[in-house]
Amino acid sequence: MRTVLAREMGGCSVLGRIWGVWRRRPGVRAVPKAPGFGTEAGHRLRPRGSSKRSRPLGGQPFPGLLQLENLSREELVDVLRAAVVDQKGPLVTLNKPPGLPVTGKPGELTLFSVLPELSQSLGLGDQELQVVQASGKETSGLVLLSSCPQTASRLQKFFIHSRRAQRPTATYCAVTDGIPATSEGKIQAALKLEHVDGVDLVIPVKSPSRKDFQEGVKRTLSHFRVVAMGSGCALVQLQPLTVFPSQLQVHMVLQLCPVLGDHTYSARVGTVLGQRFLLPAESTKPQRQVPDEALLRRLCLTPSQAAQLPLHLHLHCLHLPGMRPGEAPMKLLAPLPSYFSRTLQCLGLHQQ
Repeated sequence: MRTVLAREMGGCSVLGRIWGVWRRRPGVRAVPKAPGFGTEAGHRLRPRGSSKRSRPLGGQPFPGLLQLENLSREELVDVLRAAVVDQKGPLVTLNKPPGLPVTGKPGELTLFSVLPELSQSLGLGDQELQVVQASGKETSGLVLLSSCPQTASRLQKFFIHSRRAQRPTATYCAVTDGIPATSEGKIQAALKLEHVDGVDLVIPVKSPSRKDFQEGVKRTLSHFRVVAMGSGCALVQLQPLTVFPSQLQVHMVLQLCPVLGDHTYSARVGTVLGQRFLLPAESTKPQRQVPDEALLRRLCLTPSQAAQLPLHLHLHCLHLPGMRPGEAPMKLLAPLPSYFSRTLQCLGLHQQ
């Protein structure tokens, strides 16, 4: 039975100076571990050939997005095989496009559902791949797979121990609509999952009681660091130190800075006379994020295109232990999607 640990990953070690020209081929590499939050990562994320001047978008405003409803199983396997950026020993690393769910209902097309075919395609034979770590459906970035149950179990224990020690192991990149009040800090919130109108939504809980925690409320914690600011937006590094669905999106909403393309929780941030405030989460239904006119102009998007804006949340970095005794820890990196990089260019979000 496959061990699926998607969403079971805690925080991460930080990135540092990551923005600029991505001078090497897109991919994921193992490099020596960088200690501490905000330290040098040694890699930059703007793809080669990117233009400094943004251009109006044509018929496909967000190239590279996965149109899952138009794919067959065989085509999805081809997409995933092309997304493999590192294969070393039992570990296979993908750079997942947004829109692909890791798991789902029987019969649905998901990453998990095509792992047998992907294993065969990668020449693993009977060594069927297992999901060790993966970003959520709408999130792009690193997916860690293993063809060895013992390796998957070892990594699971590593992630659990790291969470208990509050040692971050993953760094996400996000573009936020709004700029956090402080350049760096922690976000703490008690969260619960509620089924509302057929949708599972995450709701913050103020002053939770012991009974609340017994009924599924969980204390959550994330680190954030603002990398760049411009045009009323920010480029932010996020490191979750706990595991909860949509934790990072909800945490940024609590900072009054929803992630760009968050069409689920951004409606909880209201504005009156230019001042932002939180609307009651229990009574605020999800709706399409609507950037203001100035932001739409900077992004060269029409309102109808903005309604399809993908979530600008990318699992960029993972820290792993060495696979053998005595081996140095590994740092895995995945470059940004093309639409994410273009957004950075349009907004002038570069390293300060």
